[in-house]
Amino acid sequence: MWWRVPVVALIAAQHDMGVCDAIRQNAPVGKPNAMSAPHLPKVAGINSSIPVSTHAPTPLPDVPAPPDTFLQDRLAGWVSDLTTLHELTEALSGTSTLDSALRELLDAGASLVGAPRGLLILEPGDGAGPSRTVGLGLTHAELGHIETVPRGATDHGRFLDGLPDTGGPQASPDLLGDPGLDPRSREVAVRVGYAASYTLPLATASAGRLGVAVWLYDEPAEPLERRRHLATLYGRCAAQHLDRLLELERARADAAALSGELLPGRLPRTPGVRLAARHRTGRRGGGDWYDALPLPDNALGLSVGSVNGSGPGALAAMGRLRAGLRAYAVMEGEDPVAVLSDLELLLRLTEPASAATALYAYCEPDHRTILLAGAGHTPPLVTGDLRTEFVETSLSAPLGMLSRWEAPSVEFSALPGETLLLYTDGLLRRTGEPTDGAFARLLTAAAGVPGALRDDPGAVADHVLRTVLPDAPDPDGGLEDVVVLAVRFD
Repeated sequence: MWWRVPVVALIAAQHDMGVCDAIRQNAPVGKPNAMSAPHLPKVAGINSSIPVSTHAPTPLPDVPAPPDTFLQDRLAGWVSDLTTLHELTEALSGTSTLDSALRELLDAGASLVGAPRGLLILEPGDGAGPSRTVGLGLTHAELGHIETVPRGATDHGRFLDGLPDTGGPQASPDLLGDPGLDPRSREVAVRVGYAASYTLPLATASAGRLGVAVWLYDEPAEPLERRRHLATLYGRCAAQHLDRLLELERARADAAALSGELLPGRLPRTPGVRLAARHRTGRRGGGDWYDALPLPDNALGLSVGSVNGSGPGALAAMGRLRAGLRAYAVMEGEDPVAVLSDLELLLRLTEPASAATALYAYCEPDHRTILLAGAGHTPPLVTGDLRTEFVETSLSAPLGMLSRWEAPSVEFSALPGETLLLYTDGLLRRTGEPTDGAFARLLTAAAGVPGALRDDPGAVADHVLRTVLPDAPDPDGGLEDVVVLAVRFD
């Protein structure tokens, strides 16, 4: 049973934070080296160099040997525990967003400690957020009742307040039988219907306090020592995973805030048209943009685009391209091809390793005419009471892909009451379908806009987003940016 020994060592080394990686990776254990194995002792009478004693041996007392089944059962239990931890940590490591990890942690902990309900409070000790509360088997009203209990009267509240006597797991096996229980705690416990609790703090050495998980029992109870041990090991692994996801969420929030600052604060009001825009930042922090710029003679310059890549570099490139496009639109906005040609030159000079797709449209609301040109971008979609169809545009390469970009422009006329939708390809990519299927879904969504919503471009954009991406924002937050610019002609 050489392979069982490392299992004991792994369970005993619970103080080492590297146990999480060992459990998660399920690293194979090697066989011992035969060359380094201890030699068998020499036995008198077998080896000629050791004389045989002439004294009669002293009889040993009759002591029964320990049963082998006891050791086997202990080792089997340790293997079972290790397997359980491996499965739970594997499931947790598969979560890629903070919300999904919190729910997975709460569910797994409930199975370990044998509790039907619980709550998890995320409240990082550095005060930088985000903070949230997740419930298991509890309604919003019941969570609200629990949150009305003074913090100093609960185990989890004392930990969140940083009191030194609550640094580890806390078991309250009989809350209602505790004569010193706070009256409000007793009232809430009776109303919600729990009689015991088990509290597990979540913290790491580097980040400090992250939050606390609390599991609730319907009757007086507490988990067995073995279950508490497993929950503690799992909690340490979970805290490390939460710490990483917390940093990612903060980075995404910063990217979303920066992206919002680079986009228009408000859309212009131009007689004859009404505008609405929707922007969803992906988990990678892409570089999609939209813009609407008032031009002379009551004209309007409209643009959408996307910079390849993600992260701060894509955001910076997006900001430069959008600013350059605004300048070119002011100078020669009546010629969309010239605007995009200048933008392509700017991209090659300032972002030589980047590529981008873009669409620019010169709109005259008085005549309901649009002159547009696209550089590798998805075609606009027009929808109204009489038709829903894609606007035919010429095929062209994205900006930065050729030594010189050039493509003909297309003129289009809208009918009164129709809405033109400009969008980025993230709307199609998030569907997870092939290109033809994604376009068909978008066309169906636009055609299915209820008549009562067609007068409002914002309502049209919202309906299209809900229909094309019914689960958005998806559990992983979406990898791609999504931009929709709706232009309704009166």
